Amino acid sequence: MNKLIAWLEQLNETDSKARAVLRRSLAFDPGQHIPAFPYVEPFLKGEDSGWRRDMHYLVAALWAGHWREGQPSTKIKLAVAVGLHDKERRDKLNPKERNKPTSTEKRFITLLDADEDQLPHRLRQMVALLGEQPIDFEALLDDLLRWNGESKHTQNAWARNFYRALAPASKTQSDTATETAE
Repeated sequence: MNKLIAWLEQLNETDSKARAVLRRSLAFDPGQHIPAFPYVEPFLKGEDSGWRRDMHYLVAALWAGHWREGQPSTKIKLAVAVGLHDKERRDKLNPKERNKPTSTEKRFITLLDADEDQLPHRLRQMVALLGEQPIDFEALLDDLLRWNGESKHTQNAWARNFYRALAPASKTQSDTATETAE
């Protein structure tokens, strides 16, 4: 498991400049903001280009842009955070409107279908939408490193996590276990 985010969080305690530089890098394509190099390159082991490099820069920038003072130590996966955000919004709707797709759900589905070129933009939008949700950026990086797999394992896992987070509170774990066993 990559420890980029743990290192950045530790560094942030003594050097808030790192977070500012990485946040600024959101305005550039991943890996193109030279002042961010000292904070990400040590984790890339000499890779000059490629998906792994881009995802490290993207996740570091997303972490910096999403960072909030006093965040809880418990972090949740991105898809669960999106599902919880959407559930909160749906709970405020009248009962007839709750089962219709929301703008958040539509954005999430678009994110799941994003190709390599679209993904950074779609992720920036989604993370910005989540505001105060405590996202697990280490898990996000691990997931993104497997984004291009033929089986689309990451996208399928995200879809499952999103829709499980939307499930009504009355649904028990045994109900869910029974459904997955069938």
